[in-house]
Amino acid sequence: MEELLLYFALKYEGDYRKIYEALTKKELVDEALKFELKKKLKCQYTTIFSDDYPKRLKQINCPPFILFYYGDISLVNQKNIGVVGMREMSDYGKKATENFTTQLVKEGYTIVSGMARGVDRIAHKSAIAANGKTIAVLGTGIDYCYPKENRDIYEEMKKNHLVLSEYPWLVAPQKRLFPFRNRIISGLSESLLISEARVKSGTMITAGYALEQGKNIYCVPGRFDDFQGCNELIKQGAKLITNIQDILEDEYFG
Repeated sequence: MEELLLYFALKYEGDYRKIYEALTKKELVDEALKFELKKKLKCQYTTIFSDDYPKRLKQINCPPFILFYYGDISLVNQKNIGVVGMREMSDYGKKATENFTTQLVKEGYTIVSGMARGVDRIAHKSAIAANGKTIAVLGTGIDYCYPKENRDIYEEMKKNHLVLSEYPWLVAPQKRLFPFRNRIISGLSESLLISEARVKSGTMITAGYALEQGKNIYCVPGRFDDFQGCNELIKQGAKLITNIQDILEDEYFG
């Protein structure tokens, strides 16, 4: 079954709907094509039937059939927290991300984010700088570094951390892929920290997935005259945090 999932994932470039349809319709396997597709694969992979597949992802809606990855797959089952936020972050958002990420790493958390510009990049970099571990969940093919300015952390994380995607090869950025990717970020995480967000944004989509999955959501309050995404989430029941103890008390005693 694992070989079958790999075949369809490669043939349909990770497209969840097409893989699902191929499986349900019992589409026949072209053995010659299967050989050629597999020959092109550079990375490692795990399927939903593999022993090393993330346990938390088996509990979410639409768990990815397969994950392509570079790095240490064992990180998926550690004490993980998602750290997400705006691409065009303010200095306030950057400082909050650096501060909380660094402290979370010191408390033994692995940081999960999406390697986007802004908060995601700072979360990954802060985790690395604090000698912690971090996981990047891409919304592109596993071999496609996006954005290009993240090449430094992409290469570092391939070697010493974990980079994963449900899309193989060089599948290019597509607007529809990133929101769907966010279910994996929240799914891999025990809880979610949002340092800064717009009211309408991909970050809020991730928060929606986290809520659906029953995860705790922690928000750094936004300034009254600035971006209001975190404040709106706090109004809806997310926990307002101003220091690391606000998270630790909830996680350990909550």
